[in-house]
Amino acid sequence: MFRLCLLMCALALAACSTPEPRFGPDGQPLPVVYRIGSSDTAKIQFRMLDSVNALRQARGARPVALSSELNAAAQTHARDMSIQNRPWHFGSDGSSPLDRVVRVGFTGRLIGENISETYETELETLSAWMDMTETREVLLDPRASDMGFAWYQESSGKIWWTLVMGQSGASAPNS
Repeated sequence: MFRLCLLMCALALAACSTPEPRFGPDGQPLPVVYRIGSSDTAKIQFRMLDSVNALRQARGARPVALSSELNAAAQTHARDMSIQNRPWHFGSDGSSPLDRVVRVGFTGRLIGENISETYETELETLSAWMDMTETREVLLDPRASDMGFAWYQESSGKIWWTLVMGQSGASAPNS
């Protein structure tokens, strides 16, 4: 009986241990594929929103809110980049970011669009965007009031991220 109990405890402890990291030929740890489940959408979008707003607050910019229209434009483009197998701002139909936000019914002004093709998490992608002047300016633009954020993950684990910033019709100056 004691042996059975000891065996059960050993198995329980083994199940709790973390797997040994695997290393590549360069001695660096091999990346672990970041898998996104269908139930993770809201969690990931709000984690990105909170992170973007923390960065904006640190720069004295007002917070942005998630926009269902901009989320839809971002989702459409993320999937389309995967189909085209290239990260760029134009759709397979020749559409621009402005075309896409108009198509989904966003009545405000487009501020900008950030895109990425990666195996990294949303926060690692945000960090990479903050390291580049052009994408950082989109994130921190003081005119922005709305944000859309979406992705498409291929079966290989590659993720196509799209973030769209806009200024809602109510806060956009009359043109």
